[in-house]
This record gives sequence, C-alpha cells and structure tokens, in this order.
Amino acid sequence: MEAFEILLPLAVILLLSKLMGLGAHKCGMPAVLGMLIAGILIGLLRYIPWAPLQKGFFGEEVSYVLSVMSKIGVVLIMFSAGLGTDLKKLRQTGVASIVITFLGVAVPMGLGTLTAFLFKPEDGVLSNLFYGAILTATSVSVTVAVLKELGKLDSKVGTSIVAAAVIDDVIGIVILSVLTGFSGGSQGGGWDWFAPGAGLVVIKIVLFFIAAIAVGVALRKLFNVMERKAPHNRRVPIISLAACFIYAYVAEKVFGVADITGAYLAGILLGGTLSETPYVESKVDEMGYLIFSPIFFAFIGMSNIQYFAQIDLKFLGFGAVFVAAGLLGKLIGCGFGAKMCKFSFADSFRVGIGMMVRAEVVLICTEKGVAAGLVDAKIYPFVIVIILLSSILTPILMKWSYKREERSLLKENIV
Repeated sequence: MEAFEILLPLAVILLLSKLMGLGAHKCGMPAVLGMLIAGILIGLLRYIPWAPLQKGFFGEEVSYVLSVMSKIGVVLIMFSAGLGTDLKKLRQTGVASIVITFLGVAVPMGLGTLTAFLFKPEDGVLSNLFYGAILTATSVSVTVAVLKELGKLDSKVGTSIVAAAVIDDVIGIVILSVLTGFSGGSQGGGWDWFAPGAGLVVIKIVLFFIAAIAVGVALRKLFNVMERKAPHNRRVPIISLAACFIYAYVAEKVFGVADITGAYLAGILLGGTLSETPYVESKVDEMGYLIFSPIFFAFIGMSNIQYFAQIDLKFLGFGAVFVAAGLLGKLIGCGFGAKMCKFSFADSFRVGIGMMVRAEVVLICTEKGVAAGLVDAKIYPFVIVIILLSSILTPILMKWSYKREERSLLKENIV
C-alpha cells in the first residue's frame, strides 16, 4: 500500500463522523453515537463487490493503520477523562456519592455476570465477570447537559451524580485492570485464585499503582515548576502527552495492566489541582476529537458491522437480557443507593436515571474484553443499543420527572 492511499478513508471517516455527530447532538444524543453510526454506514460498503473499494477501505494494511490510530484515540479519551476527573467533587456529597457508586457498580455487574452465567456458562467465570464489568461503566455527559438546561446541575441530585460518576469511573477502571490482568494467565476463561500466577497478577497490579502514584507525585512537582516559569506554554501539553503514552505503555507491557488504565491514571495524577490542567485538557481534546477519537468510534462500527448479521436466536436472547440488565442495573442500584442516603423517591429516581447513560467508556471496556478473548464480539450491537436507549431515555425521563414535580407544586399553590 502506498502511504497516500490511507488519506481517502481518513477523509471519509472524518467527514461522515462529523456530520453524523452533529446530527446526533441536535437530536439530544451524544456525538459518540453519531460517530458509531458513521462507522456502521462505512462498514456497509463492505458488501459492495468492487475490488478497489474493498482494498481502499477494508484492505489489511488500511485496517492496520486505522487500528493503530484507533488505539491512540482510546488512550487520548481516557487521558482526557482522567484530566477532567475532579476529586474535590467527592467532598460535596460525602457518603452519599460513595453509596450510590458502590451499588451502581455492584448491581449492574452482578446482573450482567448472572446473565452471562445463565446464557453462556461454558465461557467460564472470568469471561462472565467481564460481561458484568462492561455494565459498570457510566457516562454522564448527557445527564449533565440536561441538568444544566433545567438549572439543576448544582442541586443535590446534580452534585451527587457528578461525584458518583467520578468514583464510578475509578472503580470501573480498577475492575477492568484486575480482570484483564487475570486473563493473561488464565486458560479457557477460567479463574483460579490459587493458581501459581494468580498471586503474581495481584502483586503486579498493586505495584503498578504504587509506582504510578510515586512517579505522578514527582511529575506534579516538575509541572508546577514549569507552570511558574512558562505558563500556557506548549511544552506542558507535549510533556503531558508523553507521560500519558509512557504510563499506558508501561502499564500493559511491564505490569500487565490495561493500557487505558495507565492513561486514565496519568490524567488523574496530572490533573486536579494543577493550574495548567484546563489548558492541557483543551489541547488533548482538540487533538483527540479532531482526528483520533472519531477514527476510534468509526472503526468500531466499521469492523463490527458483520456481527449484526451473525446474531443467532440464542445470542439474541442473551443480548436482550444483557441490555435490560445494563439499563435496570444502574437505575435500581444508584436509585436504591440514593434512597438509602435519605433522598426523596423522586430524587432517587433522578439519580438512577442520570447514572444510566453509557457512551465511550462502555465501548472501550467492550473492546478490551474482545481483544483479551473474554467477550464475544457479537455483543457489540447490544452495547450500541444500550448507548442508544440510555441516551434517548435519560433526557426524556429526567425532564418528565422535573416537569411532573413542577405541576404538582403548581397545583398545591393554587389549592
């Protein structure tokens, strides 16, 4: 393949991703969904029997280049998520956000694992747990937009959702790291805590977090010096990106921890209290969402379109229950957690609905599971359905809940 041949697929992916992303945003859904649909539409070209088209978009070399750029996109997304993680939010809601998060992780993971065990018992414990882990992910960007529109973002519900989402991401990434770590030494999806390599996996994961935090503290001091000497200088985001890539590489290569965990942790360690964090985050987002992130989401759609046609009746049943477990798991888990913390029934419902939304993180978790051989790639269509349904239902139900409350208050005032 000549180097210039990759340019046409890139142009089509970026243009269609942008158009579909804008369309999704205007419909009140995440731009991520539009990018996925763009990938699916491009993937349909696979069924046009024209050799130049097949080679230009789905040739082995083209697919390899797109997969590499897609991997960079994943790392940048998680690094940006880490930079945007505000640990100070946890202090605003205290115990409530912790309880909401714990049940919001435990219930969907439990339901997802149970669903996988009932439909796919032959896959083994580790595989079934990974299906459950996929459902722990959340993405409250849609919820934040709705609450902001309603003027409720700074309310008890709004701050609880944002804070719980922070903890949810951290716990989800740790669970993902543990499961992918064990997958390296497991055979056939089994899981034996007493196997010779099991203790080594746990030790390596613990050592990674210790080493990452120690290096992160030193990096923060270095960045503080750089910020004082040259504020808003491009060397800060450049060195930040280098640190992100090194963390991601070392995490997977040396410690057997998912590379996205390294990127996410690098973002947390370099974010937070650093005055340059917004500047670095804006540069990372600019680069990521300009080219690498659209390629990641579109590539997911392009490379998995064939699985829509391969779903048999048994897997369809599994997928349908899996979708229900994903949606109801967050609603019940987070809602019940809020109720335990003495939220009203209406506010508990809003917290559950607000935490139900999924977007990029659930796709990244699924991609890691497929790459590790723990998750069947045919689950992709159902993950996309979870993103679609949660993105549609959350704004509708959230607005309905607040409007219903306003009508009730209006009636009470009239009486």
